[in-house]
Amino acid sequence: MRILHTSDWHLGRTFHGRVLDDAHAVFADHLVELARTEAVDAVVVSGDVYDRAIPPTDSVRLLDETLRRLSDITRVILTPGNHDSARRLGFASDLLREGLTIRARIADVDRPVIVPGPDGGDGLYVYALPYLDPDAARETLPPLLADRLGEEMADAARTADPDADPDAARTAPEGAGGHSEKAAGDPPGTASDAATRRLPRSHEAVVSGALRLVAADLAARRAAAPARVPALVMSHAFVVGGLPSEESERDIRVGGVDSVPSGVFASLGGSPSARECGGLDYVALGHLHRPQEIRSASGAGEADRPNGPGKAGGTGGPDHSSRSGGAGGPNGAGGPEAGESDEPDESGPPQQDPRPGPRLVYSGSPLALSFSEAPFPKSSVLVALGPDGVASLERVPAPVPHRIETVTGTMDELLSPAWDHAAGAWVRAVVRGPMPLGATSRLRERFGQVLAIVREEDEEAPRERIVVTRAADPLEVSAQFLAEVAEREPSPAERDVLARAYEAVLASHGGE
Repeated sequence: MRILHTSDWHLGRTFHGRVLDDAHAVFADHLVELARTEAVDAVVVSGDVYDRAIPPTDSVRLLDETLRRLSDITRVILTPGNHDSARRLGFASDLLREGLTIRARIADVDRPVIVPGPDGGDGLYVYALPYLDPDAARETLPPLLADRLGEEMADAARTADPDADPDAARTAPEGAGGHSEKAAGDPPGTASDAATRRLPRSHEAVVSGALRLVAADLAARRAAAPARVPALVMSHAFVVGGLPSEESERDIRVGGVDSVPSGVFASLGGSPSARECGGLDYVALGHLHRPQEIRSASGAGEADRPNGPGKAGGTGGPDHSSRSGGAGGPNGAGGPEAGESDEPDESGPPQQDPRPGPRLVYSGSPLALSFSEAPFPKSSVLVALGPDGVASLERVPAPVPHRIETVTGTMDELLSPAWDHAAGAWVRAVVRGPMPLGATSRLRERFGQVLAIVREEDEEAPRERIVVTRAADPLEVSAQFLAEVAEREPSPAERDVLARAYEAVLASHGGE
């Protein structure tokens, strides 16, 4: 099965005042053409299609047109992220045209989209997790876990009051809410405890709960299938080891923590069915805008193993390649980006699952949405999945409608020929040292579109402290202020303007 993975379109986003509609339209054309030429079996979009809950009309129109074009070619599966409104994005999702599925309800996390194989049978199970906001999902998931898995927790009465039984919290699966939080005002051990049971307030707890539901369904389906069917999970989350971009991703911190350990995808949230179901093969991640692959705590793809093929080149091996036109190297589109991995748990039993953990991959955003993103290549991920997992993984570079440059130096350096290549780009100018009057105009004349100017102070040069007293001459104070701001002495003409302004103020106050 050939899957095209993308995410974080952020339709409706502006870039320092510049509307990105034209750039998004270019990417949409690219994506449609890519889906057609590669004959993919499905396109998965892992959240943040829109930049905000109520998007502009033009953004809605572009999404509608893009999804229509894609669904004419192949199957499309879409989930909301933390920027989208799940309710609005998922409105009337059950009435959508064939070939387009929008999964916005938590209740559907264990109801896979089944992509048919060449023989018409089950070719791929796609479990689409919408963004799981801990404050909402911790309330919604427990009834589902109780009804579908019996996690209620067999011992609701005992675990309702952990003080009644010191071992109560250890009777439930990790992250399943063994230590319940009661509604305010409820006495311990009341009948309402089961009804108000909530998962811990964390991203790890709610993602783990959803994955336990997935594990149970996957185990049942694979047990009934004549051959192993690969499984893909879509998830919009900040996975430990991932590298964010400055000024880009919205803070999703809850309780001081914004991340999910990579190991929850390998263990399927600590599910007892994790080994029985055969595990996940690929996790199509969204949220982080850098293209990167996370190394799983319990195993990694072949290219990430210490002795795996292609390790020396840093490109992810033969099954993790990039097309010409995209940047390669360790931090490029051609391979996993460096990031700290979760430490594997050495305390478990020595027996290990011979199957490696799933490939955890961020497609990244298709456009640079901040200056900090500009150095990193943008791409979509083309992945082939079979009964044995990921057969190949390729990053396909996205088009670059607008060049984005950060130029750094003194004013003399910025105006020199060394920065000629940045002319015509969207520019952020980082100015070191003095910034004379008229610098902004000169920079705009030099580069054309200067969207941001940052003054970089010389940390080694202490600022002079100027003390102003009643006895101080107002004209001299004004001249000192102008000299401090402009970093030069006022000219005779400027001093004359200050004197005339001072005299006018004196005249308006009767000479005092």
